[in-house]
Amino acid sequence: MSKRPFDPATAVLGLYSYAEFATLVGVFLPLMRRAYYAHRDDPTQRVPGQWMRRFGRTASKLSPIWRFSVEGEAPKDIATKAYVVVANHESTADPFLLTYLPWDMRWVAKEELFKLPVLGKMMKYGGDIPLRRGEKGSVVEMLAECRRTLDHGLSIMMFPEGTRSKDGDLLPFKAGAFSLAIEAGVPILPLAISGTRDCRPKGSKWFGKARAIVKVLAPIETKGLTVADAQALADRTRATIADALPDLRTRTGIR
Repeated sequence: MSKRPFDPATAVLGLYSYAEFATLVGVFLPLMRRAYYAHRDDPTQRVPGQWMRRFGRTASKLSPIWRFSVEGEAPKDIATKAYVVVANHESTADPFLLTYLPWDMRWVAKEELFKLPVLGKMMKYGGDIPLRRGEKGSVVEMLAECRRTLDHGLSIMMFPEGTRSKDGDLLPFKAGAFSLAIEAGVPILPLAISGTRDCRPKGSKWFGKARAIVKVLAPIETKGLTVADAQALADRTRATIADALPDLRTRTGIR
C-alpha cells in the first residue's frame, strides 16, 4: 500500500472539509431528529435513514478533495426486497461513499460510535442499529432488530470484517451477517470498496485527497442453506469481493 506525502494544500482543504461538515451537521441534525421521532414506530426506519444518506451525499459532494462513484447494477427488486448488504471496510469514510448507492438500507454499527457527542446523535436519528461487541445480549438484540427490518422489506448493511484493516488487506469475514441472511431467507449483496482509506486513514485525524469507488457485485442466494453453511458463505463472499478489488485499487491509485 503506497503512502502519500503530506501536502499542505490538501491539509487546508481538509480543514475546509471539517468546517463544511460542522455546518451541515447544524443544518441536518434538527431535521433528522424530527424525522426520527415522527417515524420512531417504523421497523424499517426508512425515512430517518434517507435523511442520513442526504447528509452523507451532501457532505462528500461539497468536499473538494473527495471524488466518489458507484459501479455495477443494483438488483432490480432492491426497492421492495430485503438483502443483507456486506462490504470490505477501509475507512471511516466508507459510509459517506455508500450514501451514493441508490437504495435504502439500515446499518449495524458498534455501540461506541453512538456515544460520540455529534456522530452518535446522527446515527441514532438515522435509525442505525447498535452492537456492543463481545456481549451476547447485545448481539441477540441486534440480530432481532435486523430480522425485524428484513421481514419488513428493508435491507441491512454490515461490515463482516468487524473492523478496519490497518494495512488495507482484506480481513477474514465473520459469520454473523451470513447466518442472519440464511435465517431470514434473503440474499447477500456484496460490495467492493476501494479508495476510502486515503479519505481518512485509520488512526489519522486528517482528511485526505482521494478517488473512491464502490462496485455493486452480483447477489448471492441463500436458498437451501442452513446456519451450518454460514462460514462457507462468508468465505465465498469474501473471495468474490477480493476478486474485484485489484482492478478497483489500480483505478483509485491504491497499491
